Amino acid sequence: MIVMKAKKESKGKSGKISKDMTLGELVVKHPETVEVMFKYGLHCIGCHMAAHETIEQGAAAHGMDARAIDKMLKELNEAAAA
Repeated sequence: MIVMKAKKESKGKSGKISKDMTLGELVVKHPETVEVMFKYGLHCIGCHMAAHETIEQGAAAHGMDARAIDKMLKELNEAAAA
């Protein structure tokens, strides 16, 4: 018997983009955020890791600290809301 687990919702209750959303999910759901990602050096659109790596993991792999990640998340949410 195959049991399917429900995918964990990666957005908070407020519906905002959060650091645990995968990069691939972000690009698919919010293509308007790509320019913000580019600004921060995340050119993840074609990367094979984007499907599995979270925003936080990808940003950290590119040398961003927690404060920079929080700033980027704020800008990502602003772009998505616009």
